[in-house]
Amino acid sequence: MRDLFAAAVAVVLLIVAASLGTTLTAFRRRRLRARDSERALGRTVVAEIPADEDLRLFSEDAARFYYGDASVDKDLIVAARVLINGSPIASYVSRRHPVDTTRHATSFEDRPEGIARDRWDVAIETVTGMMLVECGAIRERVSQELARTVFDAIKGELERRDGIEN
Repeated sequence: MRDLFAAAVAVVLLIVAASLGTTLTAFRRRRLRARDSERALGRTVVAEIPADEDLRLFSEDAARFYYGDASVDKDLIVAARVLINGSPIASYVSRRHPVDTTRHATSFEDRPEGIARDRWDVAIETVTGMMLVECGAIRERVSQELARTVFDAIKGELERRDGIEN
């Protein structure tokens, strides 16, 4: 009887392992298809940002930055700010736009996600409005690195357009 029970448990564990392997393979293929479709459109993937159910790509081409389905023209960007729990901790303001955005620091309402989880976002301010790139609240610096990568890409573009050499 004991051997029969052990065999049943082994079969169940094999089925669960096969299911997990299949799910991971499907997820990997879907992710690769998304990256390939971005490349086919002539875009460079800057970061893969975890969303609720899947990854959302932050990418760029010569004229725009893309975050999921949203896009922002590079020429219209006035400032970029890294936000932690809705408050700016780093920013870059373009010299090309006469609007004084340094006096009006970007901030968003703090989301009640607990003390242990800091929310990292990047606010992209444009002439026409603002786009928020939600980088997440994952521990161990993952979200912080994603926010820094997105911010550095935008800041690099603004510095290039402002004529600042790196």
